Amino acid sequence: MMRIKRVYDAPDGGDGIRVLVDRLWPRGLRKEKVKVDLWLKEVAPSDALRKWYAHDPKKWLKFKEKYFNELIPNEKLIHLIIKKAKEGDITLLYGSRETKFNNAVALKEYVEKKGRG
Repeated sequence: MMRIKRVYDAPDGGDGIRVLVDRLWPRGLRKEKVKVDLWLKEVAPSDALRKWYAHDPKKWLKFKEKYFNELIPNEKLIHLIIKKAKEGDITLLYGSRETKFNNAVALKEYVEKKGRG
């Protein structure tokens, strides 16, 4: 099972492998205190795309389209996420305050589509 969770939320037993999918380390969190098993910053949106999007829900569909295109060269990492999800629970961690329209939500959608195909 694949979940999505804010990196600021406390880890729990159901998280499984915790994968940070942001390009930047979350503000105010020390690496020693955060349970992150894997940091895949390469699957995060580019800085240019992140800044353009600025968590504007009106841009969500266009953001996903552009982001999915950015993910194409990272197929090995996408397949790693798929593999880990098939092996057990995995939680994609993100730092944004926006819970519905963020890169982890989009990445989960992309990975699930790839995993079915």
